[in-house]
Amino acid sequence: MSGFVEKPEAVEVPGLTHLHTGKVRDLYQNAAGDLVMVASDRISAFDWVLPTEIPDKGRVLTQLSLWWFDQLADLIPNHVLSTELPPGAPADWEGRTTVCKSLAMIPVECVARGYLTGSGLVEYQQTRTVCGLALPEGLTDGSELPAAIFTPATKAAVGEHDENVAYEEVARQIGAETAAQLRQATLAVYGRARGIACERGIVLADTKFEFGFDGARQLTLADEVLTPDSSRFWPADTWEPGRAQPSFDKQYVRDWLTSPASGWDRKSEQPPPPLPRETVDRTRAKYIEAYERLTGTSWE
Repeated sequence: MSGFVEKPEAVEVPGLTHLHTGKVRDLYQNAAGDLVMVASDRISAFDWVLPTEIPDKGRVLTQLSLWWFDQLADLIPNHVLSTELPPGAPADWEGRTTVCKSLAMIPVECVARGYLTGSGLVEYQQTRTVCGLALPEGLTDGSELPAAIFTPATKAAVGEHDENVAYEEVARQIGAETAAQLRQATLAVYGRARGIACERGIVLADTKFEFGFDGARQLTLADEVLTPDSSRFWPADTWEPGRAQPSFDKQYVRDWLTSPASGWDRKSEQPPPPLPRETVDRTRAKYIEAYERLTGTSWE
């Protein structure tokens, strides 16, 4: 089992139609047909959306995404129309709401990897490949790859794993031309972002993007971008291949859930327990540190 421990009720706002409740974001549509994306403070781990929220997380994700969209604007268009609060929306939506173009979304998680870790490492240890792409011998957890690679995945429902797939399968599903566009755009955006992060003392190990086509059939960057939820950020000064790297994300949450202190058996069908205050505070601090180091501005 997995999914929501406690699925939240959708907020009703006059003039908005609720479309979807995701792991972190709630999606609405306004009367003009635009999408209204609201980032919550929810956090997920091990395919569960946990019962405990991380204060300010939704705002951090939203503001960091907006900052990245600005850094990438000359490279690829994005879906942002406005950050104005819709009339009648709750005051606490301020700072975590984005009004976006309605796109024809492409059902592929576009993953770029510059370093070997996570599910890529697991596959490499078995076959010396990642998504069917051959890699050199001798790589370990955290190794830098000879060149960044595009390793797509199929999008999964809440509570299920995204599944890595070969590029050829993506091309078969969505067409060779669109697949080539996705690969080119993903690697270009990753390359730009990796350079920016490097200048700030951060290793961008891997990240995932979502794209859609607008009404003019122009490929457009959507959803969130380059946040600790969608990316692995490592401090450059402690990067050392051959071990797990400290990261700017939900590492404290995962560590606590898998520790004896939580009392939770990940292999059982029982949902995970609420997080302790210390884990919440340390996780919040990591998200804010990532925002501040990347943008160069103070969160407070």
